[in-house]
Amino acid sequence: MTTSIGRTDEMKRSANSPHIVLPRSTTGLAKWHAAAPGVEALDRSMPIVDPHHHLFGTAADPVHYNLEDLHQDLGSGHQILATVYVEAYESGWRKTGPMSMRPVGEVDMIVDVSRSPLRMPYGQCQVGAGIVAHVDLTLGEGVTDVLDAQVAASKGRLRGVRHSAADDNGTLGSLIRTRPRAQLLLDTSFRRGFALLEPRNLVFDAWIYHTQLRELIDLADAFPNTLIVLDHIGGPLGACEWSIKRDEVRADWQTKVRELSSRPNISVKIGGMGMIMFGFRFEHGQTPPTAYELAREWQPYIETCLEAFGTDRCMFESNFPEDKQSCSYVELWNAFKLASRKLSADERRDLFYRTACQSYRLPDLVKLCDSIAL
Repeated sequence: MTTSIGRTDEMKRSANSPHIVLPRSTTGLAKWHAAAPGVEALDRSMPIVDPHHHLFGTAADPVHYNLEDLHQDLGSGHQILATVYVEAYESGWRKTGPMSMRPVGEVDMIVDVSRSPLRMPYGQCQVGAGIVAHVDLTLGEGVTDVLDAQVAASKGRLRGVRHSAADDNGTLGSLIRTRPRAQLLLDTSFRRGFALLEPRNLVFDAWIYHTQLRELIDLADAFPNTLIVLDHIGGPLGACEWSIKRDEVRADWQTKVRELSSRPNISVKIGGMGMIMFGFRFEHGQTPPTAYELAREWQPYIETCLEAFGTDRCMFESNFPEDKQSCSYVELWNAFKLASRKLSADERRDLFYRTACQSYRLPDLVKLCDSIAL
């Protein structure tokens, strides 16, 4: 029988292979996770606001993640009091009408399915307490009507915008369903649209790879009064062609993360490391990894972010269901709790809910979480 350490080492040795396993189907994932032994949530008293998850597809689709799936994950033991919904996969988009307005359907969808809080063993969880919507910022000044429509559809819950810029010229880029415009963050029309976020007090969620971090630095400098939340620690790639350059990538990523941290309008989501493109290769295991395995592999990246940004500008995220390709919801949060166990109680509260609530303007949730944690 292979030990946990042995299995991790085996995956490390195979990391030089450019081979990448495409995402398992929802059914395949369920079988893989079912093979793992049952585990308990650590430190259940810690309240959590999960600032990043998606919902998409129906049960008829090979890959889907609906409210019932999320409800099951949320009920795995941790005290998740609320979530922030983030756009993805054109979920719920309108099928007709102007292309610029079709993403409004996604906001309609999340508002509709989350009208009432989910009942949980510990109380309630408000899904989509904050919403980050897709808006095509290359519309420039023409984005005004779209932003107004998104605000109206959100029923007061719109907190930010995401226009994905993640792009790679290699194999990973070829797997992206809709590739963004090259150097999108530097694009003049994009920036004209971006300029309209500050007057509406909207956050910009930045999803990019490590090769694009200098473009984000330039954007942050050009708009110092707009809060930018860097998704998934800035996307240090480690799969396909990048698998043989992981040490080089990490060094480059660390340098740029430290540069980013000098821009006070940038915060970072610590998570997304369960995505296949990061190259940790947990998806190759016969069973999902334990929280201890996850924490051991993720710790250096977590520490880099914490040292650069401080806990008041960092937040843990689930990025579910994408990270479900590598780990369960309960073990993901267990890993974050293990990785932060040496921090003070106040610093941990930053990571598990305060920074998320402050970034997405959810003051009532801060009060609720504090009343439970303190």
